[in-house]
Amino acid sequence: MRFVSIPALGVMLLATGIALTPYIGTAAPPKKSPEKTPPEIIASREAAQQFGAALKEALQHAIDNGGPANGISVCHDKAGQIAAEFSQQKGILIGRTSLKTRNPNNAPDNWELAVLKQFEARKDQGEPADSLEFAAVIEDDQGKKTFRYMKAIPTAALCVKCHGESIEAEVEGKLKELYPNDQARGFKEGDLRGAFTLAAPVP
Repeated sequence: MRFVSIPALGVMLLATGIALTPYIGTAAPPKKSPEKTPPEIIASREAAQQFGAALKEALQHAIDNGGPANGISVCHDKAGQIAAEFSQQKGILIGRTSLKTRNPNNAPDNWELAVLKQFEARKDQGEPADSLEFAAVIEDDQGKKTFRYMKAIPTAALCVKCHGESIEAEVEGKLKELYPNDQARGFKEGDLRGAFTLAAPVP
């Protein structure tokens, strides 16, 4: 599930030059500062971890009870519901996105696209995929500020059953049924599958 209000911010970064004030995660990460990590980042990390754990639990349960094809159905039917519940509980907007999406509703906006490409570059430079994150406060053309955070999702062993280079016939059939325009395949364990993406208005 994508955010409903965030795509409107898609014209902000780079193309229009609207201010971006990064907290962390530049293309060439600076040396660690002795300053404390901002509470917004700590809270975002926790929310992303909890959201990811909830998705993984639901997926693993589905696979255990019906195989990988059943897991695809659960992702299709429940992932958005889980995201909506977490968004309401945490008071933030939370979702997933990727450079290679399965659900077109998860396509990145311009800001997310720039961060995902940054993640790929940083991974190519040797940073572990599971450590990649980026946060910033952005401002739209009306002066409204939004805190945004992204946390990379590495491709795990569980993922390659439905996103890997070789996919079983039953899984392939379910993918064609539910995601006729699927792009999210060809991944190997350790690849950058995508990222959790969070947003909250700045008071």
